[in-house]
Amino acid sequence: MTMVKEMTGLLMALTLMSTAAWAAKPCDELKGEIDAKLQAKGVKGYSLDVVAADAVKDQKVVGSCEGGAKKIVYARGGTPSAPATT
Repeated sequence: MTMVKEMTGLLMALTLMSTAAWAAKPCDELKGEIDAKLQAKGVKGYSLDVVAADAVKDQKVVGSCEGGAKKIVYARGGTPSAPATT
């Protein structure tokens, strides 16, 4: 239960951070930073994927990159994905 609270807190913090500051970063770099933070918290069984901003449906957005053209989405289940190749 503590892991869920920590993961929820981390995701909320990532979401609340200024997306404008992250929007200018390359997707590979930002995705790696988010992945490192999740792993440091001991989060397991998730995936991070880079998708076009207009393709986001009901996914949990944890970052914005390439000037806001793409979003990094978090999903429970799976394994941490490799850095995006954009």
